[in-house]
Amino acid sequence: MKILTANRLVDGEVVWLAADHSWVGAIDGAEIAHDAATEKKLARAGHAAFLRNEVVDVNLIDIALVDGRVEPQRLRECIRAAGPTVRRDLGKQAVAALSRAA
Repeated sequence: MKILTANRLVDGEVVWLAADHSWVGAIDGAEIAHDAATEKKLARAGHAAFLRNEVVDVNLIDIALVDGRVEPQRLRECIRAAGPTVRRDLGKQAVAALSRAA
């Protein structure tokens, strides 16, 4: 299984392509490609967004579903999904911690 990731040009934020072809800030909102045809569809949508100067560093990445949650298979992508490793109070991990505490 794969999902499409990129960096949004306006703010550099890590984003993932959703089923409606919008870019979402949470990895669980990404459209999952279960087959080669869907992978190609995601890649085409990502390339089109790149050409429109919406995103850069567009990549299909390997994922697994663990208890219904999307988990990247490479350390680099785990870090990109969570935020900086040196400050847990910044990035996506800080937002997730705040929402769990509420």
